[in-house]
Amino acid sequence: MNGTCLCGTVSLTTGAQKEIGACHCTYCRRWSGGPMLAVHCGPDVTISGQDRISVYQSSDWAERAFCSNCGSHLYYKLLSNGHYFVPAGIFDTTDFELVSQIYIDKKPPYYAFANQTRTMTEQEVIAAYGTPDATSQA
Repeated sequence: MNGTCLCGTVSLTTGAQKEIGACHCTYCRRWSGGPMLAVHCGPDVTISGQDRISVYQSSDWAERAFCSNCGSHLYYKLLSNGHYFVPAGIFDTTDFELVSQIYIDKKPPYYAFANQTRTMTEQEVIAAYGTPDATSQA
């Protein structure tokens, strides 16, 4: 799959994925203005335009990156294993299926998804992944 930031100076390439997950944690909602709808790409992401990427270490276990030119969110990356979670809107394709939601107990009441998905609470995410903000598809 191929994707770019809004201005096109940063591009990402990864293997084909069909599933996306939603994260409702406070960090993701602050970062994206709503739930983060992300593709778990694993560690195999090729990125060009590195000189236009700004990285922010948002916790002891992860970093978030954005295009320094247009501000597009590029990825959330776990430091422990190098796995990338890329916002679905970056990619050229829209052929995704929403399959999971994490931090469901942190979801504010002003939105809801109509389709049924697997869900995990904050406590379940921490128990499964060991970090309070381990955005991952359940």
